[in-house]
Amino acid sequence: MNLSHPRNLGILLGVLYGISIRLVMELEQFKGIGELVSISFMFLVPFAIGFIRIYFEVKINPNITVGRMITVSWQPIFIFLLTTFVTLLEGSICILMALPAFMFFASLGGMAAGFLSRMLRTKGTLTCVAIFPLLMGPIELNFLELSKTYQVENQIEINSTPEMIWSQLGNVENIEKDELPISITTLIGIPSPISAQMSGLSIGSVRTSRWEKGVVFKEVITEWSIGKRMAYDFDIDPDVIPDGSLDKHVKLGGAYFSPLSGKYEIVPSKESGKSILKLSTIVRDDTNFGIYSRFWGELIFSDFHDSLLALIKNRSESFTDNS
Repeated sequence: MNLSHPRNLGILLGVLYGISIRLVMELEQFKGIGELVSISFMFLVPFAIGFIRIYFEVKINPNITVGRMITVSWQPIFIFLLTTFVTLLEGSICILMALPAFMFFASLGGMAAGFLSRMLRTKGTLTCVAIFPLLMGPIELNFLELSKTYQVENQIEINSTPEMIWSQLGNVENIEKDELPISITTLIGIPSPISAQMSGLSIGSVRTSRWEKGVVFKEVITEWSIGKRMAYDFDIDPDVIPDGSLDKHVKLGGAYFSPLSGKYEIVPSKESGKSILKLSTIVRDDTNFGIYSRFWGELIFSDFHDSLLALIKNRSESFTDNS
């Protein structure tokens, strides 16, 4: 492979640029420059990577089409993300969540490089684009804070009584793999629940949830209306959760994402003999990603909810049929 060829050089420099910024933003000495979970890294760095790739491509293909600008700019993105996975810089969860944004902004960068190469012949454009994330990083850290909370709610109809459903909410014993449906969260590597045990049956009691990979967290009961409603606040110590169980940037109780409180509620169904079970979670999002992180947060927690609701439905209906 001829690395001096513009096509290969564009790929190589794009990958090296991405890895360099990735390493710099995590070094303690450069903490004031930016963070990995930031607009600067998540959106502007892939823009620059795509720009670099097409900047060199137009030297040998000045009539490159817009479609090619969009797709060719993905080449260094895929190699960069694969490199971070192989070298354990990032886990599968973070990579899969970042991939759509990286591809989109790399395409924007590629198109910008393609169009600017036709309009401008001045030197220094590539340098300006490359340093832009480093210039914006400190500004974002010091002046932009878009922390927010939102609620995710799902429900399921269960052919069982409120009393039977209630008996399945507090203590949840020995969840088998085949009791949980195939879900997005398990496919991308997020652990599945194993069990939950109550310390008591009243307000102030603690419900301890155990998940795969050593994940353990507590839920402190704040409302206990038998047969109707169970609400709780999450008590999550991120230091107790093993480092390998979740990617560090999406760790429960960590610096960026965390559930704050949750609630199970049983209401009558319109059909006789059936009930509606609702599960809601209030989530804190301390990223600056706006609608993009909201999309992933709602997707993941809705997926969690659907799996747990399906488990309770199957167990409740099974006990009803056997009674």
